[in-house]
Amino acid sequence: MARGFGPLQLALAAAGTLAAALDVCADGWVAAGYARGGRPGLAALVLALRAAGSAATQACSWLWLRSDPPALRPAAAPPLLAALHLLQLGFLCRCLHALKVGWKVCRAKEEAGEEQRHMAFLCHDISMLRLFETFLENTPQLTLLLGVVLQTNRAEPSQGLGLCTAFLCVTWSLVDYHQSLRSFLQDKYELSVSSSIIYFLWNLFLICPRILTVALFSLLWPYAAAVHFPLVWLAMFLWVSLQGTDFMESPGPEQLYRAMVAVILYFSWFNVAPGRTLQRSIIYHSFILVDSTLLALSWLWCRSSSEEHSYLIPVVSAALPCYLLGLALRVTYYKWLHPSLRAQEEGGFDEMDANGTSGGMELPPPSEPDLVNRRMRWLVQTQFSISWPMGQRFLNGAAAAEAAA
Repeated sequence: MARGFGPLQLALAAAGTLAAALDVCADGWVAAGYARGGRPGLAALVLALRAAGSAATQACSWLWLRSDPPALRPAAAPPLLAALHLLQLGFLCRCLHALKVGWKVCRAKEEAGEEQRHMAFLCHDISMLRLFETFLENTPQLTLLLGVVLQTNRAEPSQGLGLCTAFLCVTWSLVDYHQSLRSFLQDKYELSVSSSIIYFLWNLFLICPRILTVALFSLLWPYAAAVHFPLVWLAMFLWVSLQGTDFMESPGPEQLYRAMVAVILYFSWFNVAPGRTLQRSIIYHSFILVDSTLLALSWLWCRSSSEEHSYLIPVVSAALPCYLLGLALRVTYYKWLHPSLRAQEEGGFDEMDANGTSGGMELPPPSEPDLVNRRMRWLVQTQFSISWPMGQRFLNGAAAAEAAA
């Protein structure tokens, strides 16, 4: 069964905070290197991607703070919090606040359920914001870096290390987000080591071919790639809108959420609506597979006949099997390694992701109004199948508590 927040989780949270700070420094270092190397355009593009991703993430963070009950907010005046978000420091402020609460939880001699729930809510918001920042900023930068390496036909040791690290970080953000969602369920089984590895690998094998084909396409036609992204993004935005998300507090911020999710969907699958996702997943992966195949075929057909990039032909040829392997690993995860299977074997209950069904799951009872998190309630509905009437009683009770807040 899942454990509460402890010293290990605090250490991981501190490492994540440090990584977020180092990521900002690394972007500045990369941009400065491009500027010194006579590529001011690339330097400006790196900074623009950083600014756009950070601005969207900070805006989302500020909107959440404004709608959160006082008990979930950092102990700082609203004008100060607004200034920190304008200075692009809101996410760092959230991380530091979570570390402060986590330290209190770890020092407590007896486990306090209220503090544990508070910490779970904070960690979830941080995980969600990190996921947004990863796909809004790090993934486009990763595609850009890979395109630069392919264009120059050589990779500095720092660039090679940066590429490997970036791929791992992008994939890990998805695993961290999935585990964070599970932490909101009261009676659930954690991901085992084998489940975590398979979950990590199938995301890695699905994301790598996508980024490779986009980078290769932009290598030959950078302006066409600049058109391709908004067109696919618009299709994903319309698709998300048709599914009727209800994540934010008002229609305006909801459009921001849908726009950010559309960026994620450009690179990776992300569920946004309750219910079984098998049909939606098939439609999405079919679309991405066809789109990526067309991008790869365009590069193979129109590439230069010189031997400069001949080594990429086997790499591109392996992209399709890699993607299919990712899909096979995903099926393997849900069929044999999902935590719900362990619960069924031991005679208990656990939630099943919306790709499957389960006998039921147990959600935490409605907490105090100040600890009700509407975003958590929506995402649990979206990502996991809720056992009725148990789940409905929880949702109704949480909604009533939120209305009374």
